[in-house]
Amino acid sequence: MTRTDSPQRRPDSPNLERARALLTEHPVVDGHNDLPWALREQACYDLDKLDIAKEQHEKLHTDLARLRAGGVGAQFWSVYVPGELTGDDAVSATLEQIDAVRLLAARYPDDLQLAFTAEDVEAAHAQRRIASLMGAEGGHSINNSLAALRALYQLGVRYLTLTHNNSLDWADSATDEPRAGGLSRFGEEVVREMNRLGMLVDLSHVAADTMRDALRVTEAPVIFSHSSARAVCDHPRNIPDDVLAQLPANGGVAMATFVPKFILPEAVAWTLAADENMRAHGLDHLDLSDEGRKVQREFEKANPRPVPDAATVADHLDHMREVAGIDHIGIGGDYDGTAFTPAQLEDVSGYPHLVAELLDRKWSDADLAKLTWSNALRVLREAEEVARTLQTQRGPSIATIGQLDG
Repeated sequence: MTRTDSPQRRPDSPNLERARALLTEHPVVDGHNDLPWALREQACYDLDKLDIAKEQHEKLHTDLARLRAGGVGAQFWSVYVPGELTGDDAVSATLEQIDAVRLLAARYPDDLQLAFTAEDVEAAHAQRRIASLMGAEGGHSINNSLAALRALYQLGVRYLTLTHNNSLDWADSATDEPRAGGLSRFGEEVVREMNRLGMLVDLSHVAADTMRDALRVTEAPVIFSHSSARAVCDHPRNIPDDVLAQLPANGGVAMATFVPKFILPEAVAWTLAADENMRAHGLDHLDLSDEGRKVQREFEKANPRPVPDAATVADHLDHMREVAGIDHIGIGGDYDGTAFTPAQLEDVSGYPHLVAELLDRKWSDADLAKLTWSNALRVLREAEEVARTLQTQRGPSIATIGQLDG
């Protein structure tokens, strides 16, 4: 079922309490949250200054109370650094992001528990803690070094998004000019080494040709940590149907995102104007500092934005389920990585509204349990199994980009 009326805030679904009960049993494994970068930008990682044990509605989409209210059982925290950071600067900034996640887990041990395996995630859930995993957003974080990739894995990073917004020498981004024609030979070697390690290959942000090359090369299931359906909203950050259709054979999971400009066609042009306004104020369009948020709020007040809601995301999930199948979809909200969020899904407390919308559309409890919990855990577990096999067959790759790409 696809809702066609304009996306305005509606009364709460009568299924909302049922949704909350379902999430108690089968909580959300969310593929992407940028809280670590928000902490860096707003507080230089000072957790006294920005304490998520307190309500942070004015500053953040994320705090502990709202994670609990949203039924989040496991979170991939993005250890993102901007593509403008290159070389060793990108690597060291990524290490600082990893350190921030570890600081969070150490400060809030009753709520957050570091997790590195599917078994760890289940153990955290059994203890009523939120499993905290890490994903690196962009291959610039490894500075063309497979040794750096292995070091990130040893530090706990369990996925690498092959690119962020900028194309690399070895992988093309969805939002930049191509440089590698998909994946270069070194890019293919990065994928193979990730398979050997047990690190998930994340294909959000990458060009469609990069998606197809990675699916051809990979020996383990892939993920899209925060991408929706291009057939529903024609944005390059979304997944084409031919790629979604390959997920059953691969075993991977596409995790629908909530970013308005990726899910609502009417929001695309508005966001381009908002981004240009940010640049006119000397700010990056992704700037979520106090100054950046003020500029965005003033623009939105003068130029009311098209607002998606939970039904908009559900439209994407309906389509993704139809093309890829119920075993190959999940959720990746991208909270604290976007200036704007949908109605009903304003922050991490909103997941029950999405589940309630899907219940309204007659999704079964069993299907919703796969969406929120089981699919992501299965992919993580299968990647671990592939890695155990590959590690008996080949050792660490010492190839360099110079050797493979010239």
